[in-house]
Amino acid sequence: MTELSASYDDPFAPRLAALAVLDDRGAVVGWNRRAEELLGHSGTAVIGRQAFEVLVDPRDLPAVREAAGSCRRAGAWFGVLNVRHRDGRLVEMGLRAQTFSRAGRVREWLVAGALAADVVDWQRDRAILDGLYRQCPIGLVVHGPDLKVLRVNRAVERFTGVPAADFRGLPTGYMLLPDDARKAVDRVRQVMETGRPLIYSEQFARLEADPARERVALVSAFRMEDRAGRVLGVAEMIEDITERHRAQRRLALLDQAGSRIGTTLDVAQTARELAEVMVPHLADHASVDLLESVTCGEEPARALAGPVVRVGVCGIGTQQPGPPHGQGAPVEFAPDTPQSRCLAEGRPVLEPVLSAGSVSTGSRQDAHAPDPGAHSLIVVPLAARGLVLGVLTLWRSSRPDPFEADDLTLAQELGSRAAVAIDNARRFTQQQQTAFTLQSSLLPRTVPDQSAVEVALRYLPASAAPGLGGDWFDVIPLSGARVALVVGDVVGRGIHAAATMGRLRTAVHTLASLDLEPDEVLSRLDDLVTLLAAEQEAFGEQPVGEQVVGATCLYAVYDPVSRRCSVARAGHPPPVVTGPDGHVALLDLPAGPPLGLGGLPFEAREIDLAAGSLLCLYTNGIIGERNIDADIGLSKLCAALTRPADELERTCQAVVDSLVPEHPSDDIALLIARTRMLPPEDVASWQLTLEPAGAARARALTSAKLTEWGLEHLAFSTELIASELVTNAYRYASGPATLRLIRERSLVCEVSDASHTAPHLRRARTTDEGGRGLFLVAQMAERWGTRYTREGKTVWTEQPLAGTHP
Repeated sequence: MTELSASYDDPFAPRLAALAVLDDRGAVVGWNRRAEELLGHSGTAVIGRQAFEVLVDPRDLPAVREAAGSCRRAGAWFGVLNVRHRDGRLVEMGLRAQTFSRAGRVREWLVAGALAADVVDWQRDRAILDGLYRQCPIGLVVHGPDLKVLRVNRAVERFTGVPAADFRGLPTGYMLLPDDARKAVDRVRQVMETGRPLIYSEQFARLEADPARERVALVSAFRMEDRAGRVLGVAEMIEDITERHRAQRRLALLDQAGSRIGTTLDVAQTARELAEVMVPHLADHASVDLLESVTCGEEPARALAGPVVRVGVCGIGTQQPGPPHGQGAPVEFAPDTPQSRCLAEGRPVLEPVLSAGSVSTGSRQDAHAPDPGAHSLIVVPLAARGLVLGVLTLWRSSRPDPFEADDLTLAQELGSRAAVAIDNARRFTQQQQTAFTLQSSLLPRTVPDQSAVEVALRYLPASAAPGLGGDWFDVIPLSGARVALVVGDVVGRGIHAAATMGRLRTAVHTLASLDLEPDEVLSRLDDLVTLLAAEQEAFGEQPVGEQVVGATCLYAVYDPVSRRCSVARAGHPPPVVTGPDGHVALLDLPAGPPLGLGGLPFEAREIDLAAGSLLCLYTNGIIGERNIDADIGLSKLCAALTRPADELERTCQAVVDSLVPEHPSDDIALLIARTRMLPPEDVASWQLTLEPAGAARARALTSAKLTEWGLEHLAFSTELIASELVTNAYRYASGPATLRLIRERSLVCEVSDASHTAPHLRRARTTDEGGRGLFLVAQMAERWGTRYTREGKTVWTEQPLAGTHP
């Protein structure tokens, strides 16, 4: 017999116990083999002798006599005494004594003994077994081979509310719902057939008597066998872990919410994520209703109860009807609904049981319940920074168990987390709208009137990146019927980038009005960007890990008279040029450093552009998408520009369709210009020698040409302008001068000379003999100015063709 098996056997059983029979005088009259094994005395050595003399130490006689007296009085005795071994040592034994009498007279004593240690082990095992059935908090169910319950302990009684005695003989899983009962039977049968124990398996244990209450049990099971290997049944240990399971499920839901809610800075998307997290883990239906101002990115006013917009909706089951108000629909809550109370008071509402009246309250029942089967409701406010942004409403209809206080706590926690994400998205939306407003106010809304080029423009903001970019474009009319085409890109995103873009665009307009060469314009811009960077560094506005201020820019000036185009770029992609014959090529142009690096020169290149050529300027967003290579993007761009004769807007849209994805990751600015040429008959140019008679000759040439053009009404003013400008050239310049007249949207009069001396407008005193020439020119012309070239300068004026300047 193994030690494990012996610990479960009764040590006083006849086959295990040491047995002795004493007569009424205390003499040994019976002695078994086990007694001989334990005490060393053979039967022949002790039978007939007094037990007190052979087996009892003199020091233990008082205790033995007391035990004998108790046995005689009570008829039986149990206890522990020392028994003397044959070799003289004392053996501590547990003893049971019982008297047998005949005709009322004591005849014999039956004494059964076992080692005290074995008795203690057996008593402990008995106590453990008794504790399993009476005191153990873990349920114990013993199933017979026929899959009927043999016995359950009191923990199962507490778990089910059914007396333990009532289980005897019931089929396994009898009190469970059919689905759970089937799983319970399969579990017990598998253990009984295979002999493999089941350890810590989570099982649903919903009772038929209380189906609305969800119960979860942790089950371990093992097969019971006798010494011969015969199957006696299966014992199951069942622990009620319903609360632990709910706590784990809540923690899992909180963890899931952390990763699923607020994945974007979009108010509507965040609200939908909140509704989807709630179903089906906590509710059967969920809706998120936000104040209308929140959906627009505005901050809600305090104590505002409406109007609201249903932004997020989610429900389970294809057969379950959704809430009566769909996603994005306005919702009006009746004053007595839980949602109205929650919005007004900012406190959650728990209605474990919904009455029929609360589910339907007339035509404005308005989202109180998603379907007539809803029986339980939770409404929690979505509040952040002390402001209520909306409400989260949860219903249960398919799940029979109602909402509890713990469910309300969980819904509040999830609602609070989501409210912070929604408020962040709202504030981001507000910032985006502010930036868009700023950017749209800074970008040109219309193309100014000019004759040099036909222009098509596109600006496409990024849809995925946070903040706005600093891309911009511009078309700036210049003197002499010329036009400046500009495209630029500021480093970074957001309001700072948009503001910097506006400052650079203003600076470009100012520099363009000075009629500077493209490389000189970029040099001045470079100085400005360096200054802006220094200002931001001084005030600590540098974004972490980003350049303080930086930009790229391409500046081109096209002259429709000479068909010359001068281009310079500062770290910007080169323009694409398409000839009238459809030949497309990137303009080979020195790259130049980006604006803001400082100290490096910029180079301009002049090219001839035939009338009808396309000049395409763009920012790198159109070719720098992450999913395409820049060379591939340039190839696609060139391919879309091979038909210069097509309608320009159609060509511009073809470029967008070919290269721009549905959701671009970067802002895109695109400018396509088709060049024009002024007819030769609208331009007249003469070279004049600087002599006293030069002014008279200028007046004569001007008068004759204006008469030829049918502009006699401008003859007086233009003669005066030409005369004064040629006179100034005679006085302050050297070499020949050039007089040029241009007829386009206005009448342009230009006088060029080799001097770089700037003319100054001043008010002459009454005693001065001169100094009134430029003053008269300014009065006669609508606009006038000076531009400088490498060869000298040109003073120009413009007069409207409709009539003389007032």
